[in-house]
Amino acid sequence: MADGAMTATFLAVIGGASLLAVTARRLRPSDRLPSLDGWALADRSLGPGWTWLLLGGTIYTAYTFTAVPGLAYGNGAPAFFAVPYTVIVCPLAFVLLSRLWSVARRHGYVTAADFVRGRYGSPPLALVVALTGILATMPYLALQLLGIRAVLAAGGLYPHGATGDLLMVALFAGLAVATYRHGLRAPAVIAALKAVAVFVSLTAVCWLVLRRFGGPGAVFDGAGRALGGTDAAHSPLLLTAGQQPAYATLALGSALALLMYPHVLTAGFAADTSRTLRKVSVGLPAWTALLALFGFLGIAALAAGVRAPEGGAEAAVPMLVERLMPGPVAGLVFGAIVVGALVPAAVMSIAAATSFVRNVYVEYVHPTATPKRQVRIAKAVSLTAKVGAVAFVFGLRDQDAINLQLLGGVWILQIFPAVAVGLYTRWLHPRALLAGWAVGMATGTYLVVREGFSSIVPLDLGAGPLEVYAGVAALLLNLTVAVTGTGVLRLLGVTRGRDATDLPSRLLPRRHPETGANTP
Repeated sequence: MADGAMTATFLAVIGGASLLAVTARRLRPSDRLPSLDGWALADRSLGPGWTWLLLGGTIYTAYTFTAVPGLAYGNGAPAFFAVPYTVIVCPLAFVLLSRLWSVARRHGYVTAADFVRGRYGSPPLALVVALTGILATMPYLALQLLGIRAVLAAGGLYPHGATGDLLMVALFAGLAVATYRHGLRAPAVIAALKAVAVFVSLTAVCWLVLRRFGGPGAVFDGAGRALGGTDAAHSPLLLTAGQQPAYATLALGSALALLMYPHVLTAGFAADTSRTLRKVSVGLPAWTALLALFGFLGIAALAAGVRAPEGGAEAAVPMLVERLMPGPVAGLVFGAIVVGALVPAAVMSIAAATSFVRNVYVEYVHPTATPKRQVRIAKAVSLTAKVGAVAFVFGLRDQDAINLQLLGGVWILQIFPAVAVGLYTRWLHPRALLAGWAVGMATGTYLVVREGFSSIVPLDLGAGPLEVYAGVAALLLNLTVAVTGTGVLRLLGVTRGRDATDLPSRLLPRRHPETGANTP
């Protein structure tokens, strides 16, 4: 049961988030008429500081902060794939996100599907991009609630039965109201509190852990012994040769997939300039360091002898915090993780609603909808998404949400050719991209389901089975079909839609008159 000091600190953090959400309308106020740009993207007005807070707070979710240490607690080194994966994201964001922002700002695009619609002139391809994004986002949204519940339960702050459910609903209700009224500005201001609370609390926890164990070496040796070895170097804590392909492909595939998620693009599109996005991309590794420390705490939980419930390894770090930390510090950590769920959950609901309105409702239901009506529909859909996530968490097993989120990562990766490759070349035919997407979706789903909803699957390449990330295997097949199909369609002379963007049709060198150098 939580003590009074822990509860007071926890409520102070949650109360601070609520107060900040109320002031969200003051962030970059605008006298413009209602529009999706204003509600969903904060009028594309966020500078480097706010964009760094929002993008980092959106990418690094509460479930990430519990799942990564939970995986480290249960499996050791494989959990740290999240560190190189988020490191790879930074240069990708520097290149891809800033270029996509420039095109979106110039043409008024709000979603990735808007870009695909303009680039290829193909409504069906844009529709599947939008629907894939929504489909992959919804279980991710539900996982934020699972992260909140795991933290509160481990800290003794989640009452059993209907009372606990009402507490969850109350926490989410404040977020829903703030997001409904202020759009992206609400999670942007809450992200500031998230950054302060998480960085401060995690620094304090890691310092206390290192002080108790006598340094990081002692922590890793203790964890190695807990896993059945003699020390860290002679234990299951380290990667084996057979795990390395899975580790590498999981890191690469996850990095490519992350920038395709609608909530990440929504946070990026809110920046005021492409230069801002490049600056923020350089600063994102600070959040990656934070994630690495959370993974370290999973190792520390092993060393401390924490016994997480079976099937509930994500509770290992909250249990460690409750055991080792003073009440106020523990309350601060729990509050920080809960606030850490509110930011991405809000952005996810906004992104899913915006994709639905722009690429389904306006495209196929009400093409003449005014900007004011689009905002009204987006608000309603955003609220419905949050209610659906709550119902999903209460109505289904936790493992169901996790399984769907694993599939979501594989699914969202299949739009990479249409979006990311399309930023640099229009050579791929939209019908071939559709065929590649369909093959990739079917293959990825089959591989994951066949292995009992494991995203790591064995492939027999002749020299024995090789374990790789299912999303990468499906993406390679997707690209093969798209390239082959494009060649066939070009030979047959099949026409394609008009390109409404001002991007070059293919990647060509550009000569700089000052130096004579060629650059793409």
